[in-house]
Amino acid sequence: PQIFWEDGIMSGYRHPKSSALDCVLSSFQMTNETVNIWTHFLPTWYFVWRFLVLSSSLDFCQEPYHWPLLIYLLLVCLYPFASSCAHTFSSMSARARHICYFCDYGALSLYSLGCAFAYGAYAMPDHWVSGVLHRYFVPAAAFNSFVCTGLSCYSRFPELERPRLSKVLRTAAFVYPFLYDNIPLFYRLLFCLWSNCAWSEAVAGYCYHLLFALLTGFLFASHLPERLAPGRFDYIGEQH
Repeated sequence: PQIFWEDGIMSGYRHPKSSALDCVLSSFQMTNETVNIWTHFLPTWYFVWRFLVLSSSLDFCQEPYHWPLLIYLLLVCLYPFASSCAHTFSSMSARARHICYFCDYGALSLYSLGCAFAYGAYAMPDHWVSGVLHRYFVPAAAFNSFVCTGLSCYSRFPELERPRLSKVLRTAAFVYPFLYDNIPLFYRLLFCLWSNCAWSEAVAGYCYHLLFALLTGFLFASHLPERLAPGRFDYIGEQH
């Protein structure tokens, strides 16, 4: 069925009415979803390990200062796991495919909310603290997550009749929360450029974070490289 087809991916599709067991077993076979499944599943356990390491040295229960970090870490673990499950079970039926990716989009929006908790607590410039943006930063991010989850889920419905509209809506639902959440980081980087501050490890981390996030967004929106060579990246190297 057309609902299962992806731009530029010509082969490697699983049966569109697979059982749950078939879906799990397919993750150990070479399909066009195998790499997507494992590149989300394995990082999940890396993040869980990092969370456990930090839990042994930080008092998440008694120290309120660490609560935003706790929320962020929990959602960092949730998002790739939900995405891995979505890619694993999306071939059970057309309806199951929609439900799987609804959960995936919801987890991504929750991750963006987790970023807002962390950035609002630890990356907000000193002279913004207690200001209007600081007070409403997380509530606005929660509203963004709610709206963008609905927008990204809705974008699946016109996917066949109006694929460009679907892609625009979904991309906007992902890009807008990213831009909003990173306002403190954008400001810090611009301030650093204006004031010629020292190139610290934190500034380098911000730059790499933004660079790879922008690259990810570009590849997602453009369907490169598989769009340039349909069939060549069916199993490894496609944009997702």
